[in-house]
Amino acid sequence: MTAEKPPTTAQDPSASTQAALTYASYLALDEVLGAQRPRSDEHDEVLFIVIHQVYELWFKQILHELEYLQERLEVGDTPHAVRTLRRILTILKVVVHQIDVLETMTPSQFTSFRARLEASSGFQSAQFRELEAVLGRRDERVFKHYPEGSTARERIAKAMSRPSLFDSFVSYLVNQGYPLSTERDVTQPRQPSPELQQVLLRVYRDDAGPANVAELLVDFDEGLQEWRYRHVKMVERTIGDKAGTGGSAGSAYLRKTLFTPMFPDLWAVRSEL
Repeated sequence: MTAEKPPTTAQDPSASTQAALTYASYLALDEVLGAQRPRSDEHDEVLFIVIHQVYELWFKQILHELEYLQERLEVGDTPHAVRTLRRILTILKVVVHQIDVLETMTPSQFTSFRARLEASSGFQSAQFRELEAVLGRRDERVFKHYPEGSTARERIAKAMSRPSLFDSFVSYLVNQGYPLSTERDVTQPRQPSPELQQVLLRVYRDDAGPANVAELLVDFDEGLQEWRYRHVKMVERTIGDKAGTGGSAGSAYLRKTLFTPMFPDLWAVRSEL
């Protein structure tokens, strides 16, 4: 007589040890909502922390979308490139409008806990530096905020060694039949090119999918400049011309970043259209 096999039911011990997926566990809410650790008892410090944590989450999502966008551009996939750019633009609008919430904090409210920030500064946002690198910035001075061997430094360095978003756009134009060379040292900043601008004029005059992608890239560039401007004005109204936290130059430095496009060739052709 053979022994009966144990029933394969939900009573299996291995199954009983697995907790059911819930809204809270799926979103890791215990970790997310426990990540706000103010260093003072000041009411407004929680807002300051939440806003900047949300910024970092949006930067993470924008980087995620940009990686996909570059993939789509390099294979000539206009519809998905357009949809991804529109999503990025919508996220960027949210990022800009978050400043409205931060500006509900008065200078005295910020001053009440500012000293507790010590050497921490928004200049140390590795994700924003990575974002700048993906968009074409090549400046090794940013590494001074990140020690050798750190994950942050490695991610920024890798972004600086890969083709930028605009490099992917040029590859996309080649895929669409426009006569351009994709040969260049991608570790160096891309310089404005009269030859490329002549091709861009043709792209706009053809008024097809590539022109739509080009205009969305201009929208993206303009949105970044808008974010920089709003950021500068927020800093000015909060701390004036004081030095920033962590010894940064504060609004004086931020003003220097204004009106510097990431995609200068797309702006240079405007007067010729």
